[in-house]
Amino acid sequence: MKQQILSLAQHLIQRPSISPNDEGCQQLIAKRLQAVGFQIEWLPFGDTLNLWATHGKDSPCLAFAGHTDVVPVGDENTWTYPPFESRIVDNILYGRGAADMKGSLAALVVAAENFVKNNPNHAGKIALLITSDEEAAAKDGTVKVVETLMARNEPIHYAVVGEPSSGKVLGDVIKNGRRGSITAELYIEGVQGHVAYPHLAENPVHTSLGFLTELTTYQWDNGNEFFPPTSLQIANIKAGTGSNNVIPGELYVQFNLRYCTEVTDKVIKSKVSEMLQKHSLKHRISWNLSGKPFLAGNGKLVQAAQQAVKNVTKITPRLDTSGGTSDGRFIALMGAEVVEFGPLNATIHKVNECVNVDDLSKCGEVYYQIAEKLLIKEL
Repeated sequence: MKQQILSLAQHLIQRPSISPNDEGCQQLIAKRLQAVGFQIEWLPFGDTLNLWATHGKDSPCLAFAGHTDVVPVGDENTWTYPPFESRIVDNILYGRGAADMKGSLAALVVAAENFVKNNPNHAGKIALLITSDEEAAAKDGTVKVVETLMARNEPIHYAVVGEPSSGKVLGDVIKNGRRGSITAELYIEGVQGHVAYPHLAENPVHTSLGFLTELTTYQWDNGNEFFPPTSLQIANIKAGTGSNNVIPGELYVQFNLRYCTEVTDKVIKSKVSEMLQKHSLKHRISWNLSGKPFLAGNGKLVQAAQQAVKNVTKITPRLDTSGGTSDGRFIALMGAEVVEFGPLNATIHKVNECVNVDDLSKCGEVYYQIAEKLLIKEL
């Protein structure tokens, strides 16, 4: 599979699919999948193209999930090799999307192709869910496909997301869950005035200090076997006019929580509201829930993935739930077991993004073996 994966990865990288643009990547993939018997369904939403390709009809459904969109490259002059050339130097493939995640997407596609060629009468259904809206808004991509599938009672039981999960060497980490992410936009109201006449004003920065101290020091939970404790960080804070003689009339605070399964978004909202009332702060607040936490635990998919990684890389992978969010959070809403496995994440979103060619080949072997373990009964 190595040469097949490398060739497809290069063709995908050569298409400058800055999110949410697909630039023909999915058409290229769909043509290949259709040639080996996959049913192709296009699910466009807004400015986003989504592909749902399936082979087989029964249960369970194993979905390989990935995205064709990439982040902007910045100043191309800072790249050693052109970001959309897909050049190979010393067994390293360079280009935007090489690691995140056109390389592993190519491995998922080729693994699925080879699996159905070798096992045309496999049990269950193997599917590919591919979007061009993961890196940016993530509002018309996987989440909309999941909503469509749920509306027609078409379940996904297992999902492998090809995000770059590995840390120092390929196979050292499998993501078996992700923390939830919720962001608050908080405005604390005061009374604007002249700094020489503080008795005629109310400084919202001063009145908020007690609240902010409590907010940033509060221990939400102790984490659990799979997740670290919930954490909160203030991301942005702003007050004042820029003048040194004006007491601000409003304080803006934006904060984000990465939360584990020990709390819920409802608990978080309720506790913050309680703190605000305790400190008698006149305010308005809005919340944006990016994703709830999900956990595959140590189920059938996790065990299949661990064994496949061990077989291919000779490494026993560590289960991990750290890092940001991924489209796995949407698939998990279906009740699916979700894992993320892919190449090293050291260069993602960076200048000179790259991936080891041999690692891509091994990713393909891992994905193939996962399909074997879940969709071939005698295995």
